[in-house]
Amino acid sequence: MKTNVVMPKMGESITDGTILAWHKSVGESISKDEPLLDIGTDKVDSEIPSPASGKILEIKFNINDTVPVGEVIAIISDSDDTDEDNSDFELNKKIKEEEIKIEETKIEKPPVNIKKQNPNTDKFFTPLVKSIATKEGISLDELSSINGSGSNGRITKNDILSYLEQKNNFKVKQNSHSEDADRVRLTIADRMIQSQKTSAHVYTVAEADVTNLVKIREHNNKSFIENHDIKITYTPMIIHACKKALKEFPLINSSFDGKKITYHKNVDIGVAVALETNNLVVPVIKNAEEINFLGLSRKSSRLAIDARSGNLQADDLSGSTFTITNPGMFGGLFGMGIINQPNVAILTVGSFQKRPIVKETEHGDSIIIRNMSYLTLGYDHRIIDGVYGTKFLMRVIGLIEDM
Repeated sequence: MKTNVVMPKMGESITDGTILAWHKSVGESISKDEPLLDIGTDKVDSEIPSPASGKILEIKFNINDTVPVGEVIAIISDSDDTDEDNSDFELNKKIKEEEIKIEETKIEKPPVNIKKQNPNTDKFFTPLVKSIATKEGISLDELSSINGSGSNGRITKNDILSYLEQKNNFKVKQNSHSEDADRVRLTIADRMIQSQKTSAHVYTVAEADVTNLVKIREHNNKSFIENHDIKITYTPMIIHACKKALKEFPLINSSFDGKKITYHKNVDIGVAVALETNNLVVPVIKNAEEINFLGLSRKSSRLAIDARSGNLQADDLSGSTFTITNPGMFGGLFGMGIINQPNVAILTVGSFQKRPIVKETEHGDSIIIRNMSYLTLGYDHRIIDGVYGTKFLMRVIGLIEDM
């Protein structure tokens, strides 16, 4: 029996993937769920497990080939194949070897070859690291000089990306010339422009009294760490308020294709995470309406850590129905986020600042010090009017202030 390995769908809006490395060659055996290849998309690089056990009968695409979703990229033959299957395997293997020989006569070898391990070093380079090094023109000697943070000094993806960033920054300072944007940044640029072309962006800003959130964190953070081994942050508090409001305002939790409005049953909240590479990813907390505050804290913390360490899976980045971004954590007073398609709204959280506020009391007006924050709701004016959007924002603020 033969099993076709197809290019997986790595996200809701992703239509293809780039093969970064094959962990197995034609003729080698593989077990089910054993790593077969690495695939890169505009958002994440993922290790793809084998869907079946058996022998690699055919590999249809080479490293750096970009393949549409659903295309067969390899064939695995299980151990129960007949002699006819085995003869097909040997024939395909021979044909593949002949194709490789023909291609080698056509294509000049690249100036930098790092497929073999350096005999003068005991460092091991993963296929993904070697692929990045080849693309960036890094020689074996230069690659070996990078300090690895992995086990036994192994150089990780983040190590080589950090090295490249430092190297490029040095070049800019020394030579004052421009550098090409990386794949992720180019994709972000395309999607931001596409979102502005797709949605009629309109914004509503309101001020929230977040003093209760600050008190919750101050009074409970120590016990939360002791009991649950996790810090209390403001992000899950805001998610907690949004998930309730989204159930009351279902149009905010919908998507619109230009003709049809789709109301989503579940609340899947994307939370923007800034990376050290100055890029941005939006991992998603699925079914947030079913998760309590502790669960939201664990989920948001785990996704943020995985995002910054490069360990997000493709599924972590797809399927959001609403997005929250928080430039306030970097000191921004307020922001006007661009809608994360196919969402119809995005909430931007400004910095928490102590300010004198006039409050009505039974003894008259009083000036008191409170922690305040500006919340901005960006929404698609094609289907959401100002009244509906403002009511939703004020409901979120009411839930925050009553927390």
